[in-house]
Amino acid sequence: MHEFKQLISTISKGDYAPFYLLSGTEAYFIDQVEALLTDRLTDESSKSFDYSLFYGKDVDASQVIETAKRFPMLAPYHLVVVREAQHMDRSLDLIADYLSNFQPKTILVLCYKHKAFDKRKKLYKAATKYGKLLESKELYDNQIGPWIKEKIQLTTLKVDALGLQLLGEALGSDLNKIQNEIEKLKIILPEGTLITPELIEKHVGFSKDYNNFELYKALGIRDFSKCTMIIKYMAENPKSHPLVLTIGGMYTFFRRLLMFHGLSEKKSAASVLGVNPFFIKDYEQASRFFNMKQSSRAISFILEADLKSKGVGVKTINHQGVLQDMIIKIFAA
Repeated sequence: MHEFKQLISTISKGDYAPFYLLSGTEAYFIDQVEALLTDRLTDESSKSFDYSLFYGKDVDASQVIETAKRFPMLAPYHLVVVREAQHMDRSLDLIADYLSNFQPKTILVLCYKHKAFDKRKKLYKAATKYGKLLESKELYDNQIGPWIKEKIQLTTLKVDALGLQLLGEALGSDLNKIQNEIEKLKIILPEGTLITPELIEKHVGFSKDYNNFELYKALGIRDFSKCTMIIKYMAENPKSHPLVLTIGGMYTFFRRLLMFHGLSEKKSAASVLGVNPFFIKDYEQASRFFNMKQSSRAISFILEADLKSKGVGVKTINHQGVLQDMIIKIFAA
């Protein structure tokens, strides 16, 4: 994240490099750098002449280099962008050779997605010498909420801890999807609107009553009936509630509950557990229904369900059956 912000700041100041190697597993940061460079270096009058876009599946390095050697006609720079550059792996050494004698009026951008660029390759070494690099990594789960909050703060909208929690669960970890949904809310909602669970349900298409967050809360107070209703709803809407995410979140809930039990000073619980102080009450409540031994046993049943969700020990994976069996065992612990 720091590397991305630093690169964005440099480009925004008009300090350009002749070459950008943007690689990694998080497409959002790569797309943002490419978009900013395009916005800064092109306009409607020059784009037809001084902007060239290629796709790695349809081009080889020699064509890119030939284009990169052209002088700009109207703009100060000729911008050459290669998307999906990971499909050019075999010919990228040629671009490394080009960089040793690059065209100073061309800015070449390689967008190499879904994996980090191999640091042993000739092009990586050339990029460190002549250009700028970005290794775009996926955010950790505990970084998603703060990232969403930061993006909303850039709009005229507001969000509280509960809304932030539901947005994070509704939108997952796809940053491009999150950005698009925030832009949609910004258009739909009046300035200063607080993003409530009701608005999330209405505009994002995510149930405020039947979701992972509500499942963990119901489980924490041993409300078997509500757990069963939520599981049924989620099994009927598997695309919005992937089994692996539900089980993973449940593991995190009980792992944090164990940590909460082990704290001698509960005042530091929020920072130790890595949650918003607003949600500490849920762990306080759950700790009265699950002691340390029961929490540990719950984790063992969750790990068992995780294996079943991946097809281990079962002939077919039944979304509702896996969760229902796990819940029954946890309640009996």
